[in-house]
Amino acid sequence: MRLIISFLLFFVLTSSFAQQKKELTEQEYLILQDRIRRSSGTNVDSAFAYTNKMLESGQNKHLSFANVSLAYLYQLKGNVGKSKEKYLLAFKYLDKMPESRDKTQLKSYLYNYGGLIEWKRGNYSEALENYQTGIKLSTQLGDLIQIVKFKSNISLINESVGNYQLAIKNLKQLNSFIDQNESSFTKDLFHTLKSNNNLTLAGSYEGWYLKNKNQTYLLDSAAYYYRKTVSYSQDFPLNNIMAKISLGNVYYMKNDFKNAEKTYYDIIFFAKQNNMKREYKIANYNLGNLYFETKKYDKALVFLRRVDSVSLKNNIKDESFLKSNYYQAKIYNIRKEPELAFKHSKIYLDNYEKSEAKLSNEALEVNYKLGVGDLSDEMITIQQKYEKDILLSKALKVFYVLLVIGIVFLLIKNIRDKNKAHKKMNALIEEFKANLEKKDNPEIRKETILVTNEEDGIHKKEIVNLSIDEAKENKIVEKLLALENKHEYLNADFTLSYVAKKIKTNTTYLSYVVNKRFGKSFGEYSNELKINYVINEMITNHMYRKYSTQAIAESVGFKNAVSFAKSFRKRTGVSPAQFANNI
Repeated sequence: MRLIISFLLFFVLTSSFAQQKKELTEQEYLILQDRIRRSSGTNVDSAFAYTNKMLESGQNKHLSFANVSLAYLYQLKGNVGKSKEKYLLAFKYLDKMPESRDKTQLKSYLYNYGGLIEWKRGNYSEALENYQTGIKLSTQLGDLIQIVKFKSNISLINESVGNYQLAIKNLKQLNSFIDQNESSFTKDLFHTLKSNNNLTLAGSYEGWYLKNKNQTYLLDSAAYYYRKTVSYSQDFPLNNIMAKISLGNVYYMKNDFKNAEKTYYDIIFFAKQNNMKREYKIANYNLGNLYFETKKYDKALVFLRRVDSVSLKNNIKDESFLKSNYYQAKIYNIRKEPELAFKHSKIYLDNYEKSEAKLSNEALEVNYKLGVGDLSDEMITIQQKYEKDILLSKALKVFYVLLVIGIVFLLIKNIRDKNKAHKKMNALIEEFKANLEKKDNPEIRKETILVTNEEDGIHKKEIVNLSIDEAKENKIVEKLLALENKHEYLNADFTLSYVAKKIKTNTTYLSYVVNKRFGKSFGEYSNELKINYVINEMITNHMYRKYSTQAIAESVGFKNAVSFAKSFRKRTGVSPAQFANNI
């Protein structure tokens, strides 16, 4: 009997132990790893469930990855203590593994997660150190996928601290690298990398615009890459919705409030359906901000209060919560409701003071899309106003008088500038229309060009003397005009060597004839044809005027929107968007 009891006890204990530690196959581990990564951005609770399932394994490799995942998930929940604990535990399990390629690769994963965790905390310098350490390990292994992820994350750090041009340069190179190595990735992974990269690239353009608001072409580039993100994000809800939020912000910055409003409402519905709390809160804040700017204060309060409710429920007092209280204080100030104005300005200032030192130490340029200047000054003014209302009443009146004078002055200046711009544009358009007949009539254009510049006694550029007869020159000009009529110059490869080969001459003769007959270099001649084509299309085709600068640049063979906008401004004196608006 004792033997039977002992056997049963042993069976129960061994069965219990087997249930506690279930070994995962490599395939099961990789599937769980992928599910954790995917759900981290959309459903943190699901990610926790997948991670806990991985923790059931007894392998150090699995336990290390599970714990670093928990460190990131706890950080997303705002539990910094637990996050640090799990991150250290992940390295303890890693140290138990024998030296191998697997261990080195896993170590690079841990540093990547470490960078993401520090980035979420706003510790950008520490995040960068993690990425730099991790990328060295991935380079040793030749791990293309992980190298791309590290480079993308480093660009995200550059964007966060305001190094937009460096971020854009690196991300464009990375985009080309991903395209060149497409065969090395699965279709799903290729779309993931392209989605992430284009989202960061678009954000960099938008951040750069916020520092240089006179360069409106940057918004067109941002919108272009946000749409590219959406096209690669059909299976990635988080990237999809973040790109759409940002597109709504682009509409807002272009004063297209109708499309911005529609986009934000769509995002609120989608985020609520998919339990995406952060994106739901951001969209509500953006709508509240939009209604404040359009002076629909009742509507603004509905959405701003919703931001507060979600923030307090989840105990996350982030920037949207901060700025929500800023705008609520302003609204109650306008409505002359002192208690509520004081309450929300105090909430703003209390939280602002806690974060101000950290932000300045990290050299962080706060880029929350729709923000304004130094917000704390106005909140302090509101507090002081209701604490010492009598003392500040006179100063407030003076402030309003100066504000009204300033607004009137700006309005008058704006009207004058617009009138001046209209006159200049109308003169340019009339001049171009008058030249259309000459351009459309090859015979008139031919006769004009065949008259050499020697008759004017003026040369724009010094012409090198070559031994070439006039008949041969005329033949080259005729062939050039034929190419013009076929719109060959719209091709990106319309270069000196290409055209010389096309019309069966050499580059020296072609350059000489263009310089002599047109009074400009071949590059200037080519650019002028492209710009004239765009001007003509804008004047005659109302749909063409709606295209983005990037799209127009590509339609006439320019390599990028920047060089196109520069050439267009040189020819017309204004940007493509200003030209279209004036028409």
